[in-house]
Amino acid sequence: MAKELTVGIAGLGAIGLHLARALDQGVDGLRLVAVSAKDQAKAAANVAGFKVRPAITGLAELAEHADIVVEAAPAAVFEEVATSAIERGRIFVPSSVGALLPRMHLVERARQTGARIIVPTGALLGLDAVRAAAEGTVSTVTIETRKPPGGLAGAPYLELNKIDLTAVDKPVRVFVGNAFDAAQGFPANVNVAAALALAGIGPERTMVEIWADPGVTRNTHTIRVEADEVRLTMTIENVPSVENPRTGKITPLSILACLRGLTSTLKVGS
Repeated sequence: MAKELTVGIAGLGAIGLHLARALDQGVDGLRLVAVSAKDQAKAAANVAGFKVRPAITGLAELAEHADIVVEAAPAAVFEEVATSAIERGRIFVPSSVGALLPRMHLVERARQTGARIIVPTGALLGLDAVRAAAEGTVSTVTIETRKPPGGLAGAPYLELNKIDLTAVDKPVRVFVGNAFDAAQGFPANVNVAAALALAGIGPERTMVEIWADPGVTRNTHTIRVEADEVRLTMTIENVPSVENPRTGKITPLSILACLRGLTSTLKVGS
């Protein structure tokens, strides 16, 4: 049987709290030992009914307690959480994948410390196929994201360019560019594009379109890949989280599946 791994979660919002509850119910090979949140009193209340109450720590202290550090916090604290885990040689699992793109020095540092950075699939599909295609010759990778206008609210790109979506009554393309620029302009919205870029041909060559579409009720992503060995077209429609419409309900489930794969005797998919 694989060694049991301990888990610490940074952030107890729409992603982190769902994941914490699932781990508390019991997952073979995994044990939740610590959580961290901006409001520690609220965090204490959230875990008060857990079977085994995890320690409540600061962001930087999570890695002192856990083998695996899951980042499910606002992108603004990404580097603090990541650096702490990487410096201690832990397994770092980010949900704010877009925040990793401008910080690829963390990957080099992980190589030096023996840490691992494992990016979950998140609210995406087909990453195994994209990774396989990238072993060959890939011409283009594009992702088109459509969200209800409210799901894009507060994005730095919209505020910088004074784009008001409150009165939108038909689909409007609000961004086209590469994944690197998309991640900076929409840090809470395009973690899927960042994960796709890392799995495939990189953030400079992965092209992104973002649409504010009042006609959709689900966060919808369509991926197209042209390669010598394969042509892929894939669409996923994610139900937005009630707590945070910028993320999908499937995201914490994807992270849980990722964590299971670290200890499972049988692991399906690359």
